[in-house]
Amino acid sequence: MAQPLVVKKDDDLDEEEYYSPFLGIEKGAVLQEARVFHDPQLDARRCCQVITKLLYLLNQGDTFTKVEATEVIIVTSSLMKDMNSKTDMYRANAIRVLCRIIDSTLLTQIERYLKQAIVDKNPVVASAALVSGIYLLQTSPEVVKRWSNEVQEAVQSRAALVQFHALALLHQIRQNDRLAVSKLVTSLTRGSVRSPLAQCLLIRYTSQVIRESGVNTQGGDRPFFDFLESCLRNKAEMVILEAARAITDLNGVTSRELTPAITVLQLFLSSSKPVLRFAAVRTLNKVASTHPLAVTNCNIDMESLISDQNRSIATLAITTLLKTGNESSVDRLMKQMTNFMSDIADEFKIVVVEAIRSLCLKFPLKYRSLMNFLSNILREEGGFDYKKAIVDSIIILIRDIPDAKESGLFHLCEFIEDCEFTYLSTQILHFLGNEGPKTSDPSKYIRYIYNRVILENATVRASAVSTLAKFGALVDALKPRIFVLLRRCLFDGDDEVRDRATLYIKLLDGEATVGETEKDVTDFLFGSLDVPLANLEASLRNYEPSEVPFDISSVPKETKSQPLAEKKATGKKSTGPASAVNGPVPTIDASYEKLLSSIPEFAGFGKLFKSSTPFELTEAETEYSVNVVKHIYDGHVVLQYNCTNTIPEQLLEEVVVFVDASEAEEFSEVASKPLRSLPYDSPGQTFVAFEKPEGVLATGKFSNILKFIVKEVDSSTGEAEDDGVEDEYQLEDFEIISADYMLKVGVSNFRNAWESMDPESERVDEYGLGVRESLAEAVSAVISILGMQPCEGTDVVQNNSRSHTCLLSGVFIGNVKVLVRLSFGISGPKEVAMKLAVRSDDPEVSDRIHEIVANG
Repeated sequence: MAQPLVVKKDDDLDEEEYYSPFLGIEKGAVLQEARVFHDPQLDARRCCQVITKLLYLLNQGDTFTKVEATEVIIVTSSLMKDMNSKTDMYRANAIRVLCRIIDSTLLTQIERYLKQAIVDKNPVVASAALVSGIYLLQTSPEVVKRWSNEVQEAVQSRAALVQFHALALLHQIRQNDRLAVSKLVTSLTRGSVRSPLAQCLLIRYTSQVIRESGVNTQGGDRPFFDFLESCLRNKAEMVILEAARAITDLNGVTSRELTPAITVLQLFLSSSKPVLRFAAVRTLNKVASTHPLAVTNCNIDMESLISDQNRSIATLAITTLLKTGNESSVDRLMKQMTNFMSDIADEFKIVVVEAIRSLCLKFPLKYRSLMNFLSNILREEGGFDYKKAIVDSIIILIRDIPDAKESGLFHLCEFIEDCEFTYLSTQILHFLGNEGPKTSDPSKYIRYIYNRVILENATVRASAVSTLAKFGALVDALKPRIFVLLRRCLFDGDDEVRDRATLYIKLLDGEATVGETEKDVTDFLFGSLDVPLANLEASLRNYEPSEVPFDISSVPKETKSQPLAEKKATGKKSTGPASAVNGPVPTIDASYEKLLSSIPEFAGFGKLFKSSTPFELTEAETEYSVNVVKHIYDGHVVLQYNCTNTIPEQLLEEVVVFVDASEAEEFSEVASKPLRSLPYDSPGQTFVAFEKPEGVLATGKFSNILKFIVKEVDSSTGEAEDDGVEDEYQLEDFEIISADYMLKVGVSNFRNAWESMDPESERVDEYGLGVRESLAEAVSAVISILGMQPCEGTDVVQNNSRSHTCLLSGVFIGNVKVLVRLSFGISGPKEVAMKLAVRSDDPEVSDRIHEIVANG
């Protein structure tokens, strides 16, 4: 056998050299060594060495011929003898090794021995047999499933590991039978499981059953929830943590259900064991993303963890406090974090930055202190990802909080003076070119921009030239000074910089022919491409150089939906501290508007007001995947059906959705655009347009049937048959509701916005909302009916609160700004009353908001 792993010290080089125990191993030599199994007196140590080498060769992909396998059979025979040895340790190890190397034929020969081993009195032997069963379940499931009675008996064992392995194997045997798993959980939750490891497994299986069964509609309680709650009083810490985590992960968990779990997690925050503190604060951090008020009772304990020696614990504590803190605690948290940031790694800093961004959007009045904090850490040392997270956060705050624009732009200008990352410099310059000209004093930014032309690399210089041109196009007073600076750029050493400077000088001077008016020049500088970037790239790749120049009008304007494979791959949600804040939600109205305006039938409908999120009309994993997007115009509604064919052997042609609007009387169909061809996994769109009375909140239900011609596709050639068969597919119904006519648009300071509205437009009334489970449910229901944006975090209701005020803002169809102040109170046993006050730019719209609530 090769030398075991040793460390040899080289006296000359003073280095340590490591040798593999399998260095230079050869199959022939190992087979020769395997003859030791012929000896009358077996040497156990040499036999173990040979078995180890054989297993290594098998794992490396070596194969054995029939002659060579004869030696392996001899090994197998010896192991089978060891299974009946009087020494329990030999028996256990023989079972483990044997189950790794035998095939299904030999398995049937030793099945009887394995079943006996499962119920063996020695826990080492029983555990070895159960672990082997878990492995064999992957290769010979039918054999292992016959061991259910023995495994069931092993679950009652007093040995902790035996019970743990038995429960794991029993669940795997029954995992495809939901009823059997439910019966297993029902029988074991009565208290027969004593092993802490097995109890943790049982908690996980119980959570799975709860998720699949949902809430008991009769009593309103979840099945097995009492068991999870009882585990919070267990003696083993791992069981308590597993139960608390399971409760917090339940779908639609209520504050009442969370309370006992939060209580035990709070106790662990002050534990002397770092692993318990970490597990508790990590779970609370996750809960704070969805139920921040439920975690507020733990804030005092978590503040003491900011100085914890374990930086992971400290990071989770500070991000949790940022999620759960109120407006008055912001300044105190900022002071505590000043010293904290210098002690943690960049990956933790990014999590903190994203939490600060979320906090600032929640409390916009505190933008000054939070913006100053971000600018201070922006000047400190850090890697690209960390700096990018800060820059992205500042840009988001500038966009969402108008009062923060001036200070935010100044901080970004200061940063690019000493920025080592080209990507960030160009990103900031682009943003500065779009937002800087709109400020009260645009001239103060010119110095920072032109410094980049002098001091930076070619990529940043080119970006700075484009930014200067934007200032010249939008600010007439600066145009002469911009001309001087751009002319200096004509002598730059880089072709791109010179070409941009030449183009922009001609544009601003009116010599270039990009349009007839100044608006055309502005659109050229600021406007986005009329075609999708992916389509443009594909067209440029397919373009062959010739005397005919490339024509951008030849690029297709239709946007393709995400392919089915990509949609499945990106469908998973991220978890963890950093997933709570994922940056701004990108608007897709612009791409929808371009797509719809390129279709002649819809070009005359006017300006698109709102596009809804896609609503699924089919279940997952069906033959055809269809969802609908509702595009709202003043006098029309366009329904965009996104279709995907998930059957490789079919080609669909003349795809159209037949819409029955008999339950939507105010709508009349005016146009339809079918989809000519829908191959496998290549999404496409078909459209149906309806006319509605302008100024009327038309609502109703729409029934849908997908109609098409099916053609079989030859799998070998990929070609479709000439003849097809007409077919149809029933889709789900959907509704157009009042909330579809409202855009969610937030305001940074609700009080100022409310007071700036004309008091004459205010309409106030009171409503009874009936019996509700909680105030939170009532608040959520009214927000859903109105479809407006909650402001200043007022959509979150405190636990056991008997009154609450919610502030909403939005833009009603016709671009009418609307503000709503809702006051909720509990007037009787779960009876909720509400006072609704509305102000808007149009008093008629204020009346309509009351009508929506009254009819909702």
